[in-house]
Order: sequence, then C-alpha cells, then structure tokens
Amino acid sequence: MGLKPLRRNQQIEKIDSEEAVGSLSGFPESPYICLESIQEAPVTVADAIDVQALLCDSSQFGQDEIRQVEDALAAGQFSDVRQALSSLKQRVGESPMQRDLLAVGVVNYLLARHDEAEFYLGQIEGDPLASYFRGNMFAAMERFDEAAQTYEQASQNGFDPVHCTLLRAGILRQQGRIDEADELLSSIAREGATRAEYSFQKGCILSDRGDTYGAIEYFDRAVDMDPHHTGALFRLAGENNLLGNDEEAIKLYERSLSRPPFYVGALINLGLLYEDNENYKAAAFCFQRVLEIHPNHERAHLYLGDIRATDDMYYDEEAVRRQRELDQIMRIPITDFELSARSRNCLERAGIHTLGDLTMTTEQELLAGKNFGETSLQEIQEILDQKGLRIGQSVQTQTQVTPAFQRDDLSPQERALLESPVTELNLSVRSRKCLARLGIVTVGELVQRSADELMGVRNFGVTSLNEIRASLSERNIKLRND
Repeated sequence: MGLKPLRRNQQIEKIDSEEAVGSLSGFPESPYICLESIQEAPVTVADAIDVQALLCDSSQFGQDEIRQVEDALAAGQFSDVRQALSSLKQRVGESPMQRDLLAVGVVNYLLARHDEAEFYLGQIEGDPLASYFRGNMFAAMERFDEAAQTYEQASQNGFDPVHCTLLRAGILRQQGRIDEADELLSSIAREGATRAEYSFQKGCILSDRGDTYGAIEYFDRAVDMDPHHTGALFRLAGENNLLGNDEEAIKLYERSLSRPPFYVGALINLGLLYEDNENYKAAAFCFQRVLEIHPNHERAHLYLGDIRATDDMYYDEEAVRRQRELDQIMRIPITDFELSARSRNCLERAGIHTLGDLTMTTEQELLAGKNFGETSLQEIQEILDQKGLRIGQSVQTQTQVTPAFQRDDLSPQERALLESPVTELNLSVRSRKCLARLGIVTVGELVQRSADELMGVRNFGVTSLNEIRASLSERNIKLRND
C-alpha cells in the first residue's frame, strides 16, 4: 500500500476514536459500537447463516461459532441475530447452562450491549473464552485495570497466552504507559512477531511516539496478516487521512466497518471524509447511525446539523468550478516556463514563485527590481497571456486584512504564541483543512481573520468555528472582531 507525498504541509498528528481528524489524545480502541444497519445489501438465502440453529440448537459454542456470528453480522443478518438471542435469553432464564450463558454474553458484546454482556459472562468461572471476552468488554468500556486483570485470568484459564499478553500491552498503552507497553511487547517478540496483533500494537506505540511512517509500516503489516483487523484498519485509515490520502482513508474506514465490533470513531471519521468530498448524503447516513446507538453523541449532532444547514445555502457550482480552475492556474510555479536567466533571477529575488504571485504585483514594482527591464516585463506578460492572466490583476481584489496586533507592541511570549503554527491548537482535521484552504499557517494569521471569513470556506461550519474559538480562548486571544 503506497503512500503519496504530504499535502498542504500537513502536520502529522495523532488521531483519536472520537475524531480521526483531529484531537491529540491518541487512538483509544474504545468505545465499540455495532451499527445494526451499517450494511443494507440484502442477504441471499444461499449466503445466509442459520443463526437460530447456531445459537439455540448447537451443543457447542466456541471460536468457530463466534466467527460465524461475526460473519452473519457482517452480512447484515442483524434481525436474525437479535431473534436468536432473544430465544436463547429466554432459555437461559429457565435453565442457565454455561454454554448458553457464554453464547448470550458474547453475542451481547458483539452487539455492543456491554452491560448485558457483563451480566451473563460474569456468571461463568474458569472458562477461557468467557474471560477473554470479558476482557474485551472491559476494554471497550475503558475499564482498563479490570481489562488487564481479566486478560491475565483468561491466560491462566487456558486462552492463548501470547494474544492475552499482546492485549495487556495494548491496555498499558491506552493508559499512557508507553514504555511499559513496549517492554511487554519486547518480552514476547519471538512468539508474537508473526501475529497481526503484535504489529498493530507496535504500530500504535510508534504512532504515540511520533514515528508516523514507522507506525504505518506496522499497520500495513498487520492488515497483510489479517485483512479484517479492525484496529489496524482504523489506525491506518487515520494516518492516511492526515497524510492527505483521502481516497485511501475512505476505503480503509469502510473496510474497518465491515465486521463487528465497530469503532465509533471510524463512522464519525468516515462521515467527515464523505462530507469533505461533498458526498453529504453518505456523511449524514454515518452520523445518523452513530446517533441511533448513542442518541446524545455531541459531535454527531453537531456534524449532522452542519450538513442539514447546507441544504439552505445557495451553492453556485459553476462559479465554484471556475474558481477552482483559476486557483489551480494561480498555483503553477514560474519554473514550469522557459524564462531568461535574468528574468528568473529577478523574480526569485522579489519572492515571486507562482503565476498567482505575478497577478498580485504591479508592473512598476517589477520594473523597480534590479536588472529588470522592459524585455523581461514583456517576456512575463506573454506567459501570463497564455493562461488568460495579466500582471497586477489581483491587486485590487486582494483581501485587505487589518492587523489585529502590532508586532512591536508584543511581549516575547505573545510574539512566540502568534508565530506558533496552527497545528499547536490541536484542531480537528476538518478545521485544519479549512485553514489550509485560506493559506493560514500561524496563529497570528488566524487571529487576523474574522468569523465571517472563516465561515465562507467550504465545509467550515459552526462546529469548526466554535472549536477554533474555544482553542484561542484557552490562550486568551480571539478572532478579529470577536
């Protein structure tokens, strides 16, 4: 899986489960969700799994049966699973056999009904599968100490000890104990290096330490070993998103949502990417699915509100298309054209690097440059004529931004703050992309903009504006006119 070069000088940052495009608290693997309508494709009779027979009629319930339940959910047989689970719960109420308790607990976990899963799995003692899934359940609920203890118990009960150790390393990592997690992984490197989970955990540690490309290499390795490793797909999608590989990120997020359990963050992030690509219907679908499971999910509400607000906005597609074409022309570097050495050197000394730069200067300014004469001016005019441009055409239309501060009046601390990159504001990727479209790189450039100017950028909504205002407020600064 190849990587494209960085786009728009984006800063490589971490991503969390709430917003792949944004906050910097790491990549927690929880909370999980099971979106029972994520896949709408009909299941054919030939492909359908007999879930009723699997859960209620079979005398066995082990890893093979669990894998079949996962396959049924991946195929969209949510109704079949719910009906079979209801029948099995009724039987458990009449005669609680360990096999049935295990089946009800595991299926509830796969459906993200963690309280019910805890109730049923907690009644089982000494069973390795029950202990393992209780550990997964505690991890999904972010009860990390209990998760670590339960994974250890699962190992003692006979569940794969290497896998349990890998998961305990993941718990340490999510608690911020990165060095301890790395040491634990190193202790089982010989046994675990051939496993997808080892590569996944190693990639997470490298990501937390800021080694983005090393992390991507390990996530890629994990997906090669296990194409359905949800965590690796989720993290790999997030890293690709930050690198500007939106198309690849969308594919990976979609793959991460192909099997249970699902990450809330994967659906939120996929919705944001759909929105950024102007696929608003698909984006709304993602946010609505989150709200079906978590009705009070604040960000899903805000993002869905932003999408609905766009329905009332006038959108001149032809004007936008023309502006995008013009923007592309303006970004063409001067080095793409054959110029005399004198003209090239004069432009370089003047800090002019693109056609857009030429439209924002005047003939008088060019002629004032050392060794720049009428011959060079005519040479440049001919280049601009080829693209339908002229020298100085953007001078009158440039946005005149009134400085919100005078550099000489600032203390060293204030100056350092305003000269710091906007990446230090810990904004979501959506907000950062909008700022990138405006060419805003530093905090000082940001505070010279008004709220109205920011809201004029495509996909920049109230959510992003409030996020930026809150981050600036923490530093005791504001947008212009606020």
